[in-house]
Amino acid sequence: MDWKVFWVTFGTVFLAEIGDKTQLAALTMTAETRAPVMVFTAACAALCLATFLGVAFGSALTHWIPPTLLKKLAGGAFILIGVLMLLGKY
Repeated sequence: MDWKVFWVTFGTVFLAEIGDKTQLAALTMTAETRAPVMVFTAACAALCLATFLGVAFGSALTHWIPPTLLKKLAGGAFILIGVLMLLGKY
């Protein structure tokens, strides 16, 4: 197992998830339902599924698109979404 890949991925995902909509949704759902264990379990399952899909699609895409180009396309998509959000169109 490549622990460097593990820790870089862990750190990247952890920092990306801090204070995002997912945490706010989990906080709200816990406050509304008063079922923290169920909300935690469901949120973990949802994040695992979303991550699985990202890994599966990313793995498949690298067969046709070079990883460096894929990284640039992903960065461009983030920039585009940010601009659309600033313009109030997303």
